[in-house]
Amino acid sequence: MSAKKRVVVAMSGGVDSSAAAALLCAQGFEVVGITLRLWAPSSWNDGEKFGSCCSPKDIADAKEVCRKLGIPHYTMNMEERFKEYVVDNFVNEYAVGRTPNPCVRCNAFVKFDTLLNYATAMNAEYLATGHYAKIEGGRLYKAKDAAKDQSYFLHMLGRREIPRLMFPLGDMVKDQVRAAASDAGLPNACKADSQDVCFLEGRNYREFIKERMPEGTAVKGLIKNSEGTIIGEHEGLPFYTIGQRGGLGISTGSRAFVIKKELESNTLVVGSADENLFSSCRVKSVKWCSGMAPDTMRANVKIRYRHPGVESEIISSGSDDAQIRFDVPQSAVSIGQSAVFYDGDQVLGGGVIEDVCPA
Repeated sequence: MSAKKRVVVAMSGGVDSSAAAALLCAQGFEVVGITLRLWAPSSWNDGEKFGSCCSPKDIADAKEVCRKLGIPHYTMNMEERFKEYVVDNFVNEYAVGRTPNPCVRCNAFVKFDTLLNYATAMNAEYLATGHYAKIEGGRLYKAKDAAKDQSYFLHMLGRREIPRLMFPLGDMVKDQVRAAASDAGLPNACKADSQDVCFLEGRNYREFIKERMPEGTAVKGLIKNSEGTIIGEHEGLPFYTIGQRGGLGISTGSRAFVIKKELESNTLVVGSADENLFSSCRVKSVKWCSGMAPDTMRANVKIRYRHPGVESEIISSGSDDAQIRFDVPQSAVSIGQSAVFYDGDQVLGGGVIEDVCPA
C-alpha cells in the first residue's frame, strides 16, 4: 500500500479550517494541523475573546479539534512578522491618506510563505486552508458560495504556490461546512464566524490607529467642497475614507462624499455623488496568477472585497504596474485597496491601487 500523502492544514480554531481538516482526514490524507499565533494582546484571557484567529481560546479550540481527529497540532509564533508587515503597515497607510487591506497583506507577507515553508520542512505535499476558493487545473477560481468567496484576498498566489495548495471548502456552502463539522463530531461546529479584522479586537479602526500613530499625525483641519469653499472642520485625515458619506459633521443640503484627502494642506475635500466617480486607476505590485503580464486585456475588476466588479481594460505598463480603465465610472475608488482581475470565476491577478483619475 502506498504511503498517505501528507497535508499541513492551517487551523485558526474556527469551523471552516476545522472542517477542512476533517474532510481531508476522511479522504485518507495524513493531516498535520498548525496554528499561527499572530496577534494576542496580553489583556486577552482564555475564554474572554474568540473569533480573531489567534486568541488563547481559538488556539485551544484548534488543539481540541486536532485531538478529536487524532492528528498532531503545532503552534508557530508569528507575532513580530505580523506586526511589522500587517499591523504597522495598516497604521502607516492610514497616516498617509491611504486605505489598506490588512487581510491581503497578511496572506501575501505572513501566512502563505510561512505555511508553505513549514509544509516543506514537514515533507508535506500540500498546504490546505479553510478559505472559500477553488483550484482547478492549476488555476484559482471563485468559490461556489458567492457570499463567502474569498478569492479576492488570494489574488497574489501564483505558479509557485497554487500547485501546492488545497481549498477543501471551495465547492461547499456554509451550511454544508457546518454539517460536515457536526458529522465529524467537532466541538466548534456551531462556533460563530469571525467578522472583525483580527487585531482590531472588535473596535473601530479609528480608535486603533489613533492609539498607535505618532503625536501630531492626525490633526484637525478644514473641510472644503470641490470649489474650495470652507464648509466645516475634520478630526484628522486618517479618520476618513474615500467615498465616505456619514460622520462628516457637515450639512450641505445634499448628499456629500469624501472625494479627496489633501495631505499637504491637511484638507478634506467633499463633493457630490457625480464627483465621487472615477474613470480609471493605476495599480502597482501587480501579481499575475499565470506569472506572465499581458500587454493589454479585458477583465472584470473588483476594486474592494464586496464590489460587484466592473468590466475594464487593463494595460500593463511594466512587470508589476498596470492602468485600469473602467467601462463605467466607479465610486469610492480608494488608494491602498486591492484591485483584483477576473475572467468569469477565474482569478487572473491583482494589485494595489496607487492613483485614481476622476470621471
